[in-house]
Amino acid sequence: MFLLLSLGALMIWQDYITVDPDICHGKACIRGTRIPVSVVLDNLAAGVSSDALRRSYPTLPGEAIHAALAYAAALARERIVTLPAA
Repeated sequence: MFLLLSLGALMIWQDYITVDPDICHGKACIRGTRIPVSVVLDNLAAGVSSDALRRSYPTLPGEAIHAALAYAAALARERIVTLPAA
């Protein structure tokens, strides 16, 4: 399990990201939403600020943006990443 320290608090990205075969064709999404993690990452990569991203997606918790980055970092380590079911 990978942990991320965010603003002095311990963050577990698995608390914010989930996979459900009935939501977004089973793609990794922000828990409780239909926002794919890839959409968050694509927007950040395109230079969209976290604030602008949250204005565009009002149901997106700020912590979930950090969790999406931590998830991407875990994938970049080329290890098998287990996602919790919804």
